[in-house]
Amino acid sequence: MLKRFLPGRELLVLVLSGSVAFAADTFRVATYNVENYLDQPTESRQFVKSDKAKAKVCDSICAINPDVIALEEMGGTNALLELRASLKARGLDFPWWEHVQGWDTNIHVAILSRLPIVASHPHTNENFLLDGRRFAVSRGFAEVNIRAATNFTFTLIATHLKSRRPVPEADEAQLRLEEAMVLRRIVDEHFQADPDAKLIVLGDFNDVKDSESTRTVIGRGRFKLVDTRPAERNGDNEPNEVARFEPRNVTWTHYYGKEDTYSRIDYILLSPAMARDWLTNDTYILTLPNWGVGSDHRPIVAAFKTDNN
Repeated sequence: MLKRFLPGRELLVLVLSGSVAFAADTFRVATYNVENYLDQPTESRQFVKSDKAKAKVCDSICAINPDVIALEEMGGTNALLELRASLKARGLDFPWWEHVQGWDTNIHVAILSRLPIVASHPHTNENFLLDGRRFAVSRGFAEVNIRAATNFTFTLIATHLKSRRPVPEADEAQLRLEEAMVLRRIVDEHFQADPDAKLIVLGDFNDVKDSESTRTVIGRGRFKLVDTRPAERNGDNEPNEVARFEPRNVTWTHYYGKEDTYSRIDYILLSPAMARDWLTNDTYILTLPNWGVGSDHRPIVAAFKTDNN
């Protein structure tokens, strides 16, 4: 199920007044798992988000000031609209929104945007066969086309892949891999239609970069996606002495309390064409005091230019 908000008056102002919607020559895209942002209990998640936690989520989003943000572990549409209203009260207005409900009826993928969403193609019924059984992609995928400038439109695909928590139905890693394969097929369909497609694939992949599922989404060869790898702005800027490894700057996005571990499982990936517009110096992971009050994840943000010259 897809929910979309396109208020007529705001749409008219933003589209007709280029100085409002298209004045900036850069824009920011973020992703943030907001950890059970529920306004009422569900079948499997009994605790609603506290006011203190909601306020910290708003603090984090306002701090990165995104033009577009993908949200994971969002509750129903009422919860999304509550968050949207809270952000608007702080001066951060998102006229466009998407809410995608897959087979999981508890938590969902959503998008808030200050830039016009000109088309949407939600993937709510994707499925796959595993060991002779049919499984659904639990949270589905949000896919929208966003106009960042008069002659600059890109496609954003948001995901929340299967968690690493064991389930009785099948191996959790295999389920996550199968979901990743479905997502990669969607990405490849875009490249088949347009090798120069401007794509951003982002969200909570629930595994590290070298895992089979994450590597599947990234792909290989000509249409390998570019990992923006946001990091803390803490002064670390030296390369790794081992050339084949990434720099040793701080990039973790998730704290897993059971294991007391910190890992990078949230990503912003780019098609080669989109990577040409990527602003590396304005791409980072947010550091905020008491970040964990809001979520067990930290938001990441990447910036882009709309001037191709």
